[in-house]
Amino acid sequence: MGWDQMRPLLEQGTIDTLYMVGWSTLIAALGGLPIGVLLVLTDRGGMLANTVVNKVLGAIVNVGRSLPFIIMMVALIPFTRWVVGTAFGPTAAIVPLAIGAIPFFARLVETSVREVDHGLVEAAQAMGGGTWTVVLKVLLPQSLASLVAGLTTTVIALIGYSAMAGAVGGGGLGTLALTYGHQRFETDFMYVILAVIVVIVTIVQLLGDGVVRLLTRRGRTG
Repeated sequence: MGWDQMRPLLEQGTIDTLYMVGWSTLIAALGGLPIGVLLVLTDRGGMLANTVVNKVLGAIVNVGRSLPFIIMMVALIPFTRWVVGTAFGPTAAIVPLAIGAIPFFARLVETSVREVDHGLVEAAQAMGGGTWTVVLKVLLPQSLASLVAGLTTTVIALIGYSAMAGAVGGGGLGTLALTYGHQRFETDFMYVILAVIVVIVTIVQLLGDGVVRLLTRRGRTG
């Protein structure tokens, strides 16, 4: 296959992959952030200590993280079809991608928030700060750099998941690699696709690392 034939396929495949990863990252962040914070708040000694809620949330997160993505994607086909009206294509792939990423990111959020100095939390409480004040003024700002690092890890994981989604009609670069690289034995095209995925992952990692360094530097000078 010549470059003139590869180029439009690569462009559309890259756009579809970024579309899937972008939306699923947004949903994962919106869903995983509050769950991760709640895991900390409801734990023993937390501001909203509740053993039952903590255990239930922890179990849900553990189950979500333990399921292989490809199996979960197939299992969610009826739900995906109900949500978006189809089980194939980039839009349909967002549903299992987001559901798979929420518990993944939630655990990273939990780890980041637990690293915040408990003395700062006690100081905020001593000044009359309630739960929301502590979360918004202490826990999230103090763990922001770590949260960004966790989100970067999540995005990179989603890029890998999106490639697997291509095996069951998810679209994007994964579908191109399967269709042309495997089924049509266009190995050169498959190597180009792999290179594009590596470039995307590298750019995401560099951007994430840059933001983390900036936040860390501001935290030290602040």
